[in-house]
Amino acid sequence: MSAAAEAPTLPTVERVLVWRHGRTEWNASGRFQGQLDPPLDDTGRAQARRAADALARELPAGTLVVSSDLVRARDTAQTLADALGTPLRVEPRLREHGLGSWEGLTREDVARDLPEQYADWVEGRPARGRGGEDPAAVARRALAALSDLPPAPVAGLVTHGGTGGRLVGALLGLGPEHRRIFGPLGNCHWTELAHQGSRWRVLRHNASATGGAPGLPRRSGAETGPDVAEAAGVAEPAVAAGAAPLPAGATPDDAAPAPTDADAAL
Repeated sequence: MSAAAEAPTLPTVERVLVWRHGRTEWNASGRFQGQLDPPLDDTGRAQARRAADALARELPAGTLVVSSDLVRARDTAQTLADALGTPLRVEPRLREHGLGSWEGLTREDVARDLPEQYADWVEGRPARGRGGEDPAAVARRALAALSDLPPAPVAGLVTHGGTGGRLVGALLGLGPEHRRIFGPLGNCHWTELAHQGSRWRVLRHNASATGGAPGLPRRSGAETGPDVAEAAGVAEPAVAAGAAPLPAGATPDDAAPAPTDADAAL
């Protein structure tokens, strides 16, 4: 049975925010983190505070805040737990996809020294010989963490680029051939899903405190608040101003949330 087929049909939580942690210096420099544990940088801490303030205004009483045990996720999650006045739940099964020999390397390191593995990654194939975790195993552990939560109106799951992507794909029943249908989450951006009938539905993807995903032009009128543009992504002004246009035929890896953010597009 695939990880996607194991998605819970009767969840205890019917609305989920899959929220990626704030920026670290390793994100900024294009270094793969995996299960290594660098902290948030100053930008990441500011992102977390801004996002927590925005989310706290819309989330209902009884919302659960559940975090990966890695410090960059825990510190991001604590800002929201504090804003909501609720305890933080730490869940190791939400930690990042283990990347084996790539952890601590930059994109440039991998491209130069491990070109065959890098080519596999760019094309969306398993990186042969890298080690680390199988994507299906990551999805299974993240699904199990969600399934074990107590009843609540909403759960904010503070996790990572790779694990968040595996979880969203599994909840939607997507197989590995569909892994890049959704673009990667930017730092402190989230995907919102709701359980309706017998399946999960995406309500927002790559949403942020300023309205959506980085790297894409802000749509006219989007400054007034979130709207359907969030599905395609609307940019934070400081990021969009320097963003390169998406080349024709590009994959999500070609246009990650930041040019150097290696963990965004696992």
